[in-house]
Amino acid sequence: MLTTAIAGRHGVGVVTRAFTVPTQSPESDGTLDWSSTTLVLVEITADGTVGVGLTYADVTTAAFIDTHLAPIVVAEDPSNIPWLWHRMRREIRNLGGPGVAAMAISAVDNALWDWKARHLGLPLSSLLGAMRPSVPIYASGGFTNFTEDEMRRHLETMGEWGARSLKVKVGRLPMDDESVRLVKVRRVIGDDVALMVDANGAFSRGQAVEAARRFADAGAVWRSEAETSDEPEGLAYVRQHAPAGLEVAAGEYAYVPSDFEHLLDASAVDVLQADATRCLGLSGFLMAASLCEARAMPLSAHCAPAQHLPAALAAPRLRHIEYFFDHARIESMFLDGVPKPRGGELKELSSAPGNGWTVRWADLATYQTYGPTPPQR
Repeated sequence: MLTTAIAGRHGVGVVTRAFTVPTQSPESDGTLDWSSTTLVLVEITADGTVGVGLTYADVTTAAFIDTHLAPIVVAEDPSNIPWLWHRMRREIRNLGGPGVAAMAISAVDNALWDWKARHLGLPLSSLLGAMRPSVPIYASGGFTNFTEDEMRRHLETMGEWGARSLKVKVGRLPMDDESVRLVKVRRVIGDDVALMVDANGAFSRGQAVEAARRFADAGAVWRSEAETSDEPEGLAYVRQHAPAGLEVAAGEYAYVPSDFEHLLDASAVDVLQADATRCLGLSGFLMAASLCEARAMPLSAHCAPAQHLPAALAAPRLRHIEYFFDHARIESMFLDGVPKPRGGELKELSSAPGNGWTVRWADLATYQTYGPTPPQR
């Protein structure tokens, strides 16, 4: 574990830490099981200003940042974000662009944007050009391993957020059982809340089409990752054969701008998703937003609500932020200044400079898995 910060000759410093936080209980979706979430935090210091950015990733992402990206940042002017973004992309050329490398760049890029806004004394949303006072959320959770009673309590908790839409995980049960499960979900959430489902790429092309029909019959209006987004043509096929009124969404596993272009060129989605903790940071997220503006395509921010809110306020075609249960829980536990939904909307709590939140390092210390000891504040 690295125990010191990385500093450069220009007075720029980078500190990377990772924290692995257990979930409330074991969780599953259509293709994966997990019992913890790892939060990677990057601090960039220059001219007496500290910026913080995050990603949700494996602990190896933190080591990747210190080995490959921090040396680039400390040698440059941190206010020149586009140049640093391109320099970091060039650095990973022979290491593979997607996955850990992209999430590492994302965390650094997010920290750079926070640093720049704080350095200028501006809220990050203002620096990015906020065009709305608040952003709708949709509630997200509904894990596939929950019992009926666990699911009911979980849905009731998410119902307190006031969201007008709610998404649950699917993809583990036989199709008839999945339909019955969704009918039960509908009974709990009521008829006034739009029902969304997320398969996380669990289905083959034929299964995805059949599932689309079944889920629409059960009242669903949205499908995320019906088939793996690595195959835009397959998603396009599913979209073409989906019942009217059932939107197909993907993009949460897009890592580079061309990934978004492939989805759009294939007419694979009704709504494009983008995740600033994966798609090369807020810089990559804003590129996705520009693509959506050019094509009149709705955009949805995937998870990490605290990181996404400033950019979501500025994205012209933004429909909503996914208020994912695990991330919302972690951010409320360890970040000060994070807004909670009111009437299904997220609104910044203050006009303080930067992204609007600070880290409660002392509370996180127990969960640390990488990096120097955090400050006791």
